Amino acid sequence: MTPRLRCGVRLTYDRTRQTHVLLFPEGVLVPNATAAAVLELCDGERTVPDIAAALGERYAGVREGDVGDVLARLVDRQVVEWA
Repeated sequence: MTPRLRCGVRLTYDRTRQTHVLLFPEGVLVPNATAAAVLELCDGERTVPDIAAALGERYAGVREGDVGDVLARLVDRQVVEWA
């Protein structure tokens, strides 16, 4: 299974706030830096291990379980779905 942003959800960078924001029909979510890094890789093609590996190239100590935990919270918020 591969995570992807739900239909109508968009991750963008807000220059005013100088942070990423997740726009969706019900509102706006300001993800922390970790969640934003994961969300950038949620393209419906990468698996959780793929996302963890990509993040591991940029950051030290990335664990697949942690990526899965972040994704589970985003699924609960209904901004990410499994493809």
